[in-house]
Amino acid sequence: MARSVCVWFVLAVIVFSSSAISAEDGGESEEKEFVLTLDHSNFTDIVSKHDFLVVEFYAPWCGHCKNLAPEYEKAASILSKHDPPVFLAKVDADEEANRDLATQYEVRGYPTLKILRNGGKNVQEYKGPREADGIVEYVRKQSGPASAEIKSAEDATNVIGDKKIVVVGVFPKFSGEEFDSYMELAEKLRSDYDFGHTLDAKHLPRGDSSVAGPLVRLFKPFDELFVDSKDFKLETLEKFIEESSIPLVTLFNSDQSNQPFVVKFYNSLNVKAMLFANLSTEGIDSLKSKYREVAEQYKEQGISFLLGDVEVSGAAFQYFGVEESQVPLIIIMDNDGKKFFKPNLKADDIAPFVKDYKEGKVAPFVKSEPIPKENNEPVKVVVAETLQDMVFKSGKNVLLEFYAPWCGHCQKLAPILDEVAVHYENDADVMIAKFDATANDILDANFDVKGFPTVYFRSVNGDITSYEGDRTKEDIIDFIEKNRHKTVHQESAKEDVIEENRDNTVYQDSAKDEL
Repeated sequence: MARSVCVWFVLAVIVFSSSAISAEDGGESEEKEFVLTLDHSNFTDIVSKHDFLVVEFYAPWCGHCKNLAPEYEKAASILSKHDPPVFLAKVDADEEANRDLATQYEVRGYPTLKILRNGGKNVQEYKGPREADGIVEYVRKQSGPASAEIKSAEDATNVIGDKKIVVVGVFPKFSGEEFDSYMELAEKLRSDYDFGHTLDAKHLPRGDSSVAGPLVRLFKPFDELFVDSKDFKLETLEKFIEESSIPLVTLFNSDQSNQPFVVKFYNSLNVKAMLFANLSTEGIDSLKSKYREVAEQYKEQGISFLLGDVEVSGAAFQYFGVEESQVPLIIIMDNDGKKFFKPNLKADDIAPFVKDYKEGKVAPFVKSEPIPKENNEPVKVVVAETLQDMVFKSGKNVLLEFYAPWCGHCQKLAPILDEVAVHYENDADVMIAKFDATANDILDANFDVKGFPTVYFRSVNGDITSYEGDRTKEDIIDFIEKNRHKTVHQESAKEDVIEENRDNTVYQDSAKDEL
């Protein structure tokens, strides 16, 4: 895992501010703690003893982790009384000694929850709620059979519901190649969907009740409400479920039952079209109808469609750099992160805009802060519109930090970068710069920013290197000296480093203690 440990909010998380947060670390307390505390010394041993374990990777400074902590502890208390008991655990992934664990389990943000099965041999994402009752319900299902047998209409009602995706296999008998393939699929995808199986389709609320199977029926709370498939090849079944579980138009509003579909929309590899509007205004039906027609037209062409209510879209507007006054507003985001938008559109504008986008006739929209009128601080400010000129065309060796204003680690790094910049203020060949990645689009594929802070170095001769070292003034300067393009200034710069190291030993030690 990269050393950047602040959360990189995937847009799915930005638009849905999910609560989650870190349990306080270890120690004796007056009340018994039900969440198991794991670290690098006991992780493997404890995990190997459990057939099922939920593990939260958290950081003590993470606000979402702090919100999750009491809910997670409450859920752990309830689940400890389950028969058999089910256990929840936590790891401080921000602790240096535990970072190998964070890397092993692909922790890219906090909190990250994983389901570990069979002594840790099988790992799945936890995709359930973040409040106690929801955690308990989700974990109980996950710790039980992958698919529930449906023996009656009452069973079907309990399993299927009316606000979620549920997959049900109909079989003449619970054996054979098709049944085995289905159960393998259920085990693989159980953290994403609910599964059931039955010998009698008459128990099911929708669809042909006379079929004997084998077939798979997917129930969904949108569009045609159910679809069937008789192909039991594992890959084909998985593709069928994935494609069938995305609405033609995903609705993003205050109804939390839509959240899983919004997350799925943003996690999709398709191009994303997003129409934001005030869904409570008169005349909105015409806009929605036209939008759905366009979605139907392009659904086989790699574009997914979302309709967002302005009431809950504030974070999305901030992310995209647009204003509420521009709605109705359509934004298309391609797989390279480029954005195309048309503000204050009417119903009849939707189809021509999408057509023009497909034909390459729409210029991309770039979110950028204004170019600073003055840029005299030691660490220079780079914005989207100046990225090329200041980093690629400046003729300098540039150390560039991608940061977020709210990121605690970025705030801790800022004064250190100031000191590095002061060190090089008389070196015309080196620039230290910063880029607010929450307020500017990153328009160059050379920079892969998944967390904050992320630091890159671009030498004069075009080499681009990610900085993964310790965040001390001395280590950063040493990195720059090793990677900068050879110039006449380099030897004198090295001498400056030696002299500074001699004079500032006490300061260095205290700085290391703070880090």
